[in-house]
Amino acid sequence: MDGRASSQTITDKIPYLLDAGIKPIVFSAITGIKDQRFPHHQFLAWGPAAFRFDFRHWIANKYGRNLFYKISTGLVSLLLAPFIALEKFCLGYSSQWSWAIPAFIHGLTLIRSGKVDLIYSTGGAWSAHLAALWLKKKTGTTWIAEIHDPLIIRRDANDLGFEKPKNRDAKFRQYLERQICKYSDLVWWFTDGALHYAKVRNTNLNTPGNAHGFVVIPGAEPPINKKMRPAETLHIYSHKLHLCHFGSLAKDRSLSVILNALAQLVAKYPEAREKIQVHAYGAPLDDLSKEAIQSLHFEDVLITHGRLEKDPITGKSGRERVVEKMQAADVLILLHGNDEWCAEYIPSKYYEYLWTGRPIWALSHRNPQLDGMLEERGAYLSHAGDELGIAMALERIWLDWKSQQLIEPKLLPIGVDQAASKILSEVEKIN
Repeated sequence: MDGRASSQTITDKIPYLLDAGIKPIVFSAITGIKDQRFPHHQFLAWGPAAFRFDFRHWIANKYGRNLFYKISTGLVSLLLAPFIALEKFCLGYSSQWSWAIPAFIHGLTLIRSGKVDLIYSTGGAWSAHLAALWLKKKTGTTWIAEIHDPLIIRRDANDLGFEKPKNRDAKFRQYLERQICKYSDLVWWFTDGALHYAKVRNTNLNTPGNAHGFVVIPGAEPPINKKMRPAETLHIYSHKLHLCHFGSLAKDRSLSVILNALAQLVAKYPEAREKIQVHAYGAPLDDLSKEAIQSLHFEDVLITHGRLEKDPITGKSGRERVVEKMQAADVLILLHGNDEWCAEYIPSKYYEYLWTGRPIWALSHRNPQLDGMLEERGAYLSHAGDELGIAMALERIWLDWKSQQLIEPKLLPIGVDQAASKILSEVEKIN
């Protein structure tokens, strides 16, 4: 799926796996582009809620978000509404769970026909791991699992302060993590914190007869447009300071903290009001950002651009357009969040930022690994909840920009090649 982090994490590895002699047979949802380099099977989820989600994306990809999209998706949503309510009442799982059913059925056929040596589940969506678990139990085929985001969310700063299951979906995710740590042959997470807390929850991890767990830093591929490589890009200061954020926003990851700091800066340096713009790409604004815009009268300060899709005129993909916007920014904003689960999570957008050669202003939370990477490469670093520190960082950015001396970060990007190499070396150990 063009520009989606959960998709890029695996698609960026594919060329390296192909070079290593791996012959993939890919199972995915119908919401992305079908790969032509190898067998790629796209399945509709069987549950009504997931079917509605997939149908919306499929129609949008095929026809665009026009009048036909609105009518057809509205009609399908209306027809499926009672079945979605029944599914929620009977099961209570997140909608994508049912994709595991067709994936399991088709996977079982391939394994029994002798066409599969290893199962590799990756996601985002935990339905991939569920299908892999069923296949492992049924066939005993070697299974490796890649966990993007922690399946269990921590709610406090204590090592054992894990989420107590409040609903059936949370209970099932806890069950699934235990099963992954018991039945998979290899399992990896993307941060030191995620592996640490997985071991706290699953003391059997890394013991004989259970999964071996380790850390893989996912990285990102260099910009697609080779003419825009960081080494060849000289930044041009314009008449305005452009602070740019890419990716999703939420109440715990909100641009309101930036706007509040900007209000303090304007009180001290009134000319900053007309000189600074904040740009948001890739997602609608969260409620806190909307409230801050209204209360601070920053309607002309925070500019929203929405999701960048493929440009039909230039032919550039959404990902290519995003890269160009990143490299044109004065400073890239990295919002980590303010929840305790940040100790187990690094935004995937960070690895894309590293290729741009632009300075990063990160607001991190309880993640020494992320802080260390930022400090090593040169960045403006603040911490969530530290209002004074955030205000001071913005003031430093403002003064650096005025003197045209913004931080020049060390060009130390993290590629996907190292991730693929790590995975292949670990798989080699169990074969």
